[in-house]
Amino acid sequence: MQTSSDRHEYPAHWEADVVLRDGGTARVRPITVDDAERLVSFYEQVSDESKYYRFFAPYPRLSAKDVHRFTHHDFVDRVGLAATIGGEFIATVRYDRIGAGGTPASAPADEAEVAFLVQDAHQGRGVASALLEHVAAVARERGIRRFAAEVLPANTKMIKVFMDAGYTQKRSFEDGVVRLEFDLEPTDRSLAVQYAREHRAEARSVQRLLQPGSVAVVGAGRTPGGVGRSILGNIRDAGYTGRLYAVNKALPEAQEELDGVPACRSVREIDGPVDLAVVTVPAEHVPEVVTECGEHGVQGLVVISAGYADSGPEGRERQRALVRHARTYGMRIIGPNAFGIINSSPQVRLNASLAPEMPRPGRIGLFAQSGAIGIALLSRLHRRGGGVTGVTGVSTFVSSGNRADVSGNDVLQYWYDDPETDVALMYLESIGNPRKFTRLARRTAAVKPLVVVQGARHGGVAPQGHAVRATRLPHATVSALLRQAGVIRVDTITDLVDAGLLLARQPLPAGPRVAILGNSESLGLLTYDACLSEGLRPHSPLDLTTAASADDFHAALSRALADDTCDAVVVTAIPAVGEGSGGDAALAEALRSAAVAEPGKPVLVVHVELGGLAEALSAATSTAPQATANTAPQATANTAPQAASNTREESRSAAPAPRLPSVEAPEGAHHIPAYPAAERAVRALAQAVAYAQWRGDAADPGKVPEYEDIDEKGAAGLIAGHLARGQGLTLGTQETCDLLGRYGIHVHRALPAHTPDDAVAAARTIGYPVALKATAPHLRHRADLGGVRLDLADEEQLRRAYAELTELFGKPQELRPVVQGMAPRGVDTVVRAVIDPAAGAVLSFGLAGAATQLLGDMAHRLIPVTDREATSLIRSIRTAPLLFGWRGSAPVDSAALEELLLRVSRLVDDHPEVVAVTLEPVVVAPRGLSVLGASVRLAPPPARDDLGPRTLPAY
Repeated sequence: MQTSSDRHEYPAHWEADVVLRDGGTARVRPITVDDAERLVSFYEQVSDESKYYRFFAPYPRLSAKDVHRFTHHDFVDRVGLAATIGGEFIATVRYDRIGAGGTPASAPADEAEVAFLVQDAHQGRGVASALLEHVAAVARERGIRRFAAEVLPANTKMIKVFMDAGYTQKRSFEDGVVRLEFDLEPTDRSLAVQYAREHRAEARSVQRLLQPGSVAVVGAGRTPGGVGRSILGNIRDAGYTGRLYAVNKALPEAQEELDGVPACRSVREIDGPVDLAVVTVPAEHVPEVVTECGEHGVQGLVVISAGYADSGPEGRERQRALVRHARTYGMRIIGPNAFGIINSSPQVRLNASLAPEMPRPGRIGLFAQSGAIGIALLSRLHRRGGGVTGVTGVSTFVSSGNRADVSGNDVLQYWYDDPETDVALMYLESIGNPRKFTRLARRTAAVKPLVVVQGARHGGVAPQGHAVRATRLPHATVSALLRQAGVIRVDTITDLVDAGLLLARQPLPAGPRVAILGNSESLGLLTYDACLSEGLRPHSPLDLTTAASADDFHAALSRALADDTCDAVVVTAIPAVGEGSGGDAALAEALRSAAVAEPGKPVLVVHVELGGLAEALSAATSTAPQATANTAPQATANTAPQAASNTREESRSAAPAPRLPSVEAPEGAHHIPAYPAAERAVRALAQAVAYAQWRGDAADPGKVPEYEDIDEKGAAGLIAGHLARGQGLTLGTQETCDLLGRYGIHVHRALPAHTPDDAVAAARTIGYPVALKATAPHLRHRADLGGVRLDLADEEQLRRAYAELTELFGKPQELRPVVQGMAPRGVDTVVRAVIDPAAGAVLSFGLAGAATQLLGDMAHRLIPVTDREATSLIRSIRTAPLLFGWRGSAPVDSAALEELLLRVSRLVDDHPEVVAVTLEPVVVAPRGLSVLGASVRLAPPPARDDLGPRTLPAY
């Protein structure tokens, strides 16, 4: 503990866990007086060369004075941080505030000298880079704006750490020393560097879990049955290519094998490294296992054991202790209460899960927070992947359980680089960090499709075991923001699989034009109607009649694919009749060969009770052996309890799949997805069309424009002055107008009218014609209640209107009437911006009145908004036609509206203290617009963890 003479209490909020470049973790924390022995031990393990680089001279050991200096800090002018693993130091960083001459100083001096020392065994792991991010954040918090560092020219590693950080810096050389000076304000480049390092580290941490060279199953029972013994058998039977060990402390000392697998009583007894431990022991024994694994150097854990946050408050605390314990040793955790992980790559073949059969190898990555849903998804992909779309199957599968550590964000980082994964499917019950998820989703979706279904979206609370941030945004808004980031949002796991199978093996459509052909006129018409419902542009269905042969299908499909007015083809098929009709295999081969000849357009099949067509399509396009893919993954007695709650449809999905023949397809063969209903096929196609359009738009996201009349500094001064009066406040009318005016947003003048004479005086000031409006909360923006009188041309009309309002609604004190000049007629709209603590700053737009309040017809974009996003925002609402000349009306000035949206976006982005803005109504006329009402709320901004140093979620 720090002594009483220290100027500040111990800053516990500086403690953090970080993921290093190689995927391991370390703890970053302030150095205190209690660390003297750790510091001496750490220094003794540093090489003489590293000591020389730190002190510019031979420095074999630290003196007592050195130890005192390096462990006594005031946490303001003198700060030291350490990176620790297993409680021991692996690196340190220190800053000392200095004045103009380089001498020790206190505030308001805003420069500090910084120096690092990293243990040689941990150099190259990105420890110094992580420490630099954290010590820079600490320095900014303490009013330091600039770091200076002196480095020997030979210390190229340290120079590279500083140079690569992305800060604005100066470099000089004097007296044989390189002097670096750099500002600590985050820049676009420093944030890009930080995100890139975060990506590499988190992707590597998941890679270590999914591609282990050796696995130990801890808790493998001595007798058949039980969770541990089942998982051990699943790993062995899948043909895992690495080293496998069974661990059970109750094994007799003489027993050396279990089910043909080398067996030990403890992880410590294993001769050789262990990369991954699958933990299946009861929760009360897990801490002992974690200690053994940490001391043996295990890199990661999959904790199948339940009894944590899923079981109540005591379990939640047990879960926190588990995460803290594992991170002490640099290990990451999947789980607890996890279903397991799967990697179908031939180089790995790992089935460390409760699924008794290895899924077919394929190009789909699958993440599920629920074990029950994981079972259903694996079963559906297995059944549909083999029986409908060939061998399209799973590349990797992660069931995160309580998601205490490794989350969907981490898996997205891995999938982004994974060459084995073409499509990512995710079942999420909660999103712990929506801001980060949106950022990662946008980047991932730019290179491969990401399909998400979110459970518990109407429950209002996260499932037990999930620690998530509170958000004030409704689910519909969060969904809109995810779609903006390129996420393909679906509502059910059936839609999840339908979309995934189409995207995994079919090209993206170039547009919404759809050709429909088949041997059933009725099924073709159903498909046509479904296309119209989904916003596609279908051609008239081509009926080949029920007597159509396989050659007829081939010819029709070839013509459709060659048609430049067609972007996709849906083939409908019912059981063929007649002597000339071909079998299922012939039809499948006909469709496949036509698709191969024109590979640039997607082809989907809608089939009705076709018996073997789906299997024939698979056989015609199979590209890999199916030796181990005989049955779908089934729930066993060891499956998580919630598996019992599957729906009847999910239970049918888990039925064993038929055994499929292994058939080699020609080079470049397509997997043609088949669907049992036209609506499902068309819905998947519509999602692919929308995603393809997003991909095209994302290539040119637009820019955030600059406006010369924006007075950013003036606005900052106003905001600081207002906040000096209180922590959170809603500005008055004039204060609101003044602040918005700094950003070129001019609010139509409104004058209070406490009496009829005041109303007349206000009208004379403004000039007739005027409007008289009641601004009481229950009447504000409610023209339907009669609280507004428009086009009052003279004093007589104004006095009469005033009398009517007071007679209808009460005294002026209750009505709060105002007089406002008439604005040009147009369409009433509303513009809002809000800073959500979880999702960040959000800009919203809709029509004023019933459309927004009753139908929820609002569109949303994340701030800062680009010019292209502003253009799409006003066109995204369902009532957008009212803005663009619906039924012969004059189109509004959309350019003026887009500019207003961009100015509001800039205001909130430049000043995060502006936590809420509402402009209502905004009347948009054919030329120009008028802001008739506005409100602004100020408050200290919520913390932006995406601008701070990299950290793992705190426990």
